[in-house]
Amino acid sequence: MTALTLSTAAAAGLRADAIVIGVAKGTGSSGPVVAPGAEAVDKGYDGRLAGVLETLGASGAEGEVTKLPAPAGFKAPVVVAVGLGSQPEKGSGYDAEALRRAAGAAARALAGSKKAAFALPLADAADAGAVAEGVLLGAYSFDAYKDTSDNSGSKNGKNAKNGKAPLAEAALLGTKPRDKAYRAALERATAVAEELNRARDLVNTPPNDLNPEAFAAVAQAAAKEHGIKVQVLDEKALAKGGYGGILGVGGGSASAPRLVKLSYTSSKAKKHLAFVGKGITYDSGGISLKPAGHNETMKCDMSGAAAVFAAVVAAARLGLEVNVTGWLALAENMPSGSATRPGDVLRMYSGKTVEVLNTDAEGRLVLADALWAASQEKPDAIVDVATLTGAMVLALGNRTFGIMANDDAFRARVHEAAEEVGEPAWPMPLPDHLRKGMDSATADIANMGERMGGGLVAGLFLKEFVGEGITWAHLDIAGPAFNEGGPFGYTPKGGTGSGVRTLVRLAELTAAGELG
Repeated sequence: MTALTLSTAAAAGLRADAIVIGVAKGTGSSGPVVAPGAEAVDKGYDGRLAGVLETLGASGAEGEVTKLPAPAGFKAPVVVAVGLGSQPEKGSGYDAEALRRAAGAAARALAGSKKAAFALPLADAADAGAVAEGVLLGAYSFDAYKDTSDNSGSKNGKNAKNGKAPLAEAALLGTKPRDKAYRAALERATAVAEELNRARDLVNTPPNDLNPEAFAAVAQAAAKEHGIKVQVLDEKALAKGGYGGILGVGGGSASAPRLVKLSYTSSKAKKHLAFVGKGITYDSGGISLKPAGHNETMKCDMSGAAAVFAAVVAAARLGLEVNVTGWLALAENMPSGSATRPGDVLRMYSGKTVEVLNTDAEGRLVLADALWAASQEKPDAIVDVATLTGAMVLALGNRTFGIMANDDAFRARVHEAAEEVGEPAWPMPLPDHLRKGMDSATADIANMGERMGGGLVAGLFLKEFVGEGITWAHLDIAGPAFNEGGPFGYTPKGGTGSGVRTLVRLAELTAAGELG
């Protein structure tokens, strides 16, 4: 990870490979506007930096990166101007997400550099935290499976594809190293970003190396490191406990399923949150096999479990005054002679029976068992996270996740929390009339219903397995969990860590008594 420091150093005198400044879009037909924080750099250009940037084609648009030689007298040789988008209204500062994305774009552009100084507009410690988070997320690189040796066979830590290692160090200028709020903001950004990047690593790990047992082992190691209690139910324990959903999905694979329970407790906690994650380490569709072209990225079908795992560890690292339990429902969905067939009936952990009409609607089956297990502890709220339906991608696209809940006020608060941390989300309904489509002549419920509104149907299915009187929300992150396009802002190609920051924010709000 990139090393972060708070600095009061002057931009001109700091030894670094580059100085990062912000530039915003001007109003009307005017050119780009240099953002606060870059005054010293602008002075080095005799106040003509905006004009120079305009000549180079810069507009200040979000994510735009322009490099130019530093002015005379600066120890850093390069200035990196990164777009912040539109200027804020007079009297207000830049939005935290704009700062986060700008810092991330700059960090990506500075791959291969040893040190960069970030002179972005900071109004307070929260802004410093946003920039820090953006840097750490933007500098992310997954190179575990690439040859990083040089011609002599010596490992050099470089990316084999582009020959550049991630930015090694970032100094945040205009901050207060001795100020408690700034230090806390940096510590929070580091903990959240490191755990989010760990979730990205898990999502990006190929399924031949990350089966349910391997995922459980990663969780056990992290739990031991951070004082989190962990319990792992293997296939024998799952059978003894009657977890028919998880066993039914995992029955076709040579890699047996697991249910992992992570428990972080605080002696000062007054509330208890339960997070439940879908952890299909590879989804072939089972007997209802996915067609060619739909299998290649299905290693990402455990993104929900990765998000839950990361959020629980982050809560522990931050010492939040709330009890947080994470449930990772882990299975590999494969076709074989022992696989669940369309038409089979599974008896779930709750005792309900489910007629399986499509084995590719497997995520709701493992989640159903984990939701009921979480409900037995009577938490104040349950939030599940899952790459659940292609229907949600059709509805909201690749960058926005859907939020469903059995309580409108809670759904609204989850939405606010997601927007606060920069995760695009949208509240979705759970229409009662769609429930009838899952009626089964054979079992209590079928795992499929009406095709139209399929994401909502899946949410209604999950609702059936939430304990009575328990507040619950469901995050369908099928769109933003895995980025198949090019990187943008602080978001890399591949696993994104979607949902982690929303869960952490919910834990923080609960600890502060501001949720429920």
